[in-house]
Amino acid sequence: MTTTDHAHGSGDHSDPTLYRTPADAVAAPPEKLAYVVGFDPDAQRADALFTVDTDPASPLYGRVASRTELPDPGNELHHFGWNACSSALAHAGHHHAARRYLIVPGLRSSRLHILDTDPDPAHPRLVKVIESGELAAKAGYSRPHTLHCGPDGMFLSCLGGADGADGPGGVALLDHETFEVLRAWESDRGPQRLAYDLWWHLRQNIAVTSEWGTPSMIENGLVPELLLDRQYGHSLHFWELDSGRHLQRADLGDENQMVLELRPAHDPGATWGFTSTVVNVEDLSASVWWWNREGENFVVHKVITVPAEPARPEDLPPALQPFGAVPPLITDIDLSVDDQWLYVSAWGTGDLLQYDVSEPSHPRQTASMRLGGIASRQPHPAEPDTPLTGGAQMVELSRDGRRVYLTNSLYAAWDAQFYPAGIDPWMIKLDADTSHGGLVADSRFFPHGPDFLGLRVHQARLQGGDASSDSYCYRS
Repeated sequence: MTTTDHAHGSGDHSDPTLYRTPADAVAAPPEKLAYVVGFDPDAQRADALFTVDTDPASPLYGRVASRTELPDPGNELHHFGWNACSSALAHAGHHHAARRYLIVPGLRSSRLHILDTDPDPAHPRLVKVIESGELAAKAGYSRPHTLHCGPDGMFLSCLGGADGADGPGGVALLDHETFEVLRAWESDRGPQRLAYDLWWHLRQNIAVTSEWGTPSMIENGLVPELLLDRQYGHSLHFWELDSGRHLQRADLGDENQMVLELRPAHDPGATWGFTSTVVNVEDLSASVWWWNREGENFVVHKVITVPAEPARPEDLPPALQPFGAVPPLITDIDLSVDDQWLYVSAWGTGDLLQYDVSEPSHPRQTASMRLGGIASRQPHPAEPDTPLTGGAQMVELSRDGRRVYLTNSLYAAWDAQFYPAGIDPWMIKLDADTSHGGLVADSRFFPHGPDFLGLRVHQARLQGGDASSDSYCYRS
């Protein structure tokens, strides 16, 4: 059976994990597995996809159930996604789509690894590798960062131009079923040059992109001169989704460096969302911003500021010792499927912050938990005598909003700058109170260190979908 044949699924029944509405996703059965990418920062050992058991009734709960080794090292596996998700319901032509394949980009290698979760979701199989040359030749891009499944194909944001050239970065369009790289998505780029994330308001035909930097700006670590000169990304871009035509640039101010994650409302009738900035060069704070459509244009407002924390110079890496403070470094955010709760990870201090965003223009902090952190190295409750390395970084949230999964590595070259003693991999689960707010660490769930064979772990995806991998077509 060819890849094209079995990508369709079988029979006339669509995948039950393609949810018509956010409420359907929330009500669906909870995930029993999480998929987590692991990479060797020294590029000596093969990278891997780990499957972690998330079923509390399973004897393997909180442990690595399997490992799918990739044939090559040095990929720097980063953000990955499904071949199909709920957005496939936007077009009848994809009504046989199935959330079956994981497309795993290598941010440093520019390869794409395709893994099949059928017939055994606990043991994915590598079925195809797309080499960097195809991405360069057909779309003109390299350094793939984030993949999202859309109604007309898979959208792959890329930081670099062909063969690692310094931009412009942009978005490649991939075929849903063959995984072939089709072309560059943009038809009119406008002023956009830097890339990072991509998301959309599906029913409004609006796409949003954010900005980090080009390959030379990130691959050897944060460049202090570029940061102080305010050269990293500081804008959002709004586009026409179907045509790839640039519509509007929204500048957050060049003091707010590195505009990263995009979390649009899951409500398909809404036109608002959240993004975050890593650091303000004037005071080392980090921030969360809310965008919303007003008339024909989008406006962006800062709604959360997280200040830097004073620290003893001896507790800081060399890069931060002159400042005598730990910047929070907001590196990920996640919005619950019901659009009620926002999670903000401050990788520098190690904090995961929970906000009630029932009024998205006025978030209200309801809980926080510190895990790791540059100066504090706060332990996990399950091992209170063992300081954690790294800090709360990538956040993934279950569809019902009750479980929060965290991993601790950002990007190998940046890990070395901010955590020079090294990062021992960990994955942590928190139970969230979805009535009034609150976070409690699950002491039974703590795969770390040898469980991941020492490979650093970055993003997690949850079986059946999660809060950051679906866009919905219907409100009710």
